Amino acid sequence: MNYSRRDFGKLALASLPAAALLGKSDMLFAAAQQGAKPNSKFGGVQIGTITYSYRSMPDQSAEAILKYVVDSGINAIELMGPPVEAYAQKRTGFTPSAGGGRGGAAGRGAAATATPGPVPPGSWKGQACPAGRGGDGAAGGGRGAQTPEQLAAAAELRKWQQGLSMDIFKDLRKMYNDAGVTMYAVKNLNVNGTDEDLDFQFTVGKTMGATHITTELPVHSDTSTATLKRIGDMALKHGMFAAYHTHLQGSMTAFDEAFAASAGNRANVDLGHFVAGGDKGGTPMDFLNKFHDRIGSFHLKDRTLPEHCSLNLEWGQGETPIKDILLLVQKNKWPLPASIEQEYEIPAGSDAVKEVRKCVQYCRAILT
Repeated sequence: MNYSRRDFGKLALASLPAAALLGKSDMLFAAAQQGAKPNSKFGGVQIGTITYSYRSMPDQSAEAILKYVVDSGINAIELMGPPVEAYAQKRTGFTPSAGGGRGGAAGRGAAATATPGPVPPGSWKGQACPAGRGGDGAAGGGRGAQTPEQLAAAAELRKWQQGLSMDIFKDLRKMYNDAGVTMYAVKNLNVNGTDEDLDFQFTVGKTMGATHITTELPVHSDTSTATLKRIGDMALKHGMFAAYHTHLQGSMTAFDEAFAASAGNRANVDLGHFVAGGDKGGTPMDFLNKFHDRIGSFHLKDRTLPEHCSLNLEWGQGETPIKDILLLVQKNKWPLPASIEQEYEIPAGSDAVKEVRKCVQYCRAILT
């Protein structure tokens, strides 16, 4: 499949502050990208993105998301589960019952939606913190009791999944691979699923070429250790890992329970949220140094500290030590994909593809 490339050179001139780091060599790089497959591995460090970054784009099909990824100049991703499931539904003509739960693929969890709140203390560059910055605290605390209709819909979906040929997912993988894009992770893990659900989720992830599948880190409870052991052990059965994503609850100890429960558990830590959450008993670099062998992949965004409003800003404007993080991974040659997660407000006249591309070039300027 052939996809057009956007004009990287014009973008480099027009986009600040990230693009301010770019020079003539980046213009030459842009020209070289024309007609070529994407390449976002710089200085030995794999820069990718979670495809949640493109949530604001109009078409959320697997085919459209592939085009967004390629147009961003990215060659490896953490693919969200819903487009994968929608692709299989389209191939088979299956329409899930209205009002039912997903029954399988994981969503973003409770942290995806901002919740209005009081004005927090502190300020950033002379401006008081705005109200309602919440919405990215601890996620993954379970779903509560399901209605009979939801249970019936989940059973219907499970029956459909169990009858699917993996050739569908092989074809989806081939479509991405042919365009130069691989998947190191798929976000389709439902920790509340049955054994049949989990078998399906891990099998799909492995078929797509992923080394790990991801979800939100479960909140500690009376049953969380047993759940984490069950999930991690199931991952090992499939020759994979289960990796858990964190929001503001991420810390030096946040993954202790998961790591102790099973060797199959990994971190999908967000180092931007790590900064925005305040004192964690260490820095993002401390976390990487201590747990690099228990990380599947990690997320990057540029956020500010709590005393500076925990803002989500264009890269280069916040306080996440992105440069130090990337150089540490590069220095130690750790095979840890860094996933761009575009969550700051998209400037007028731009879109998610352009903003992710700016983040890619920001990383490239650091690593090359």
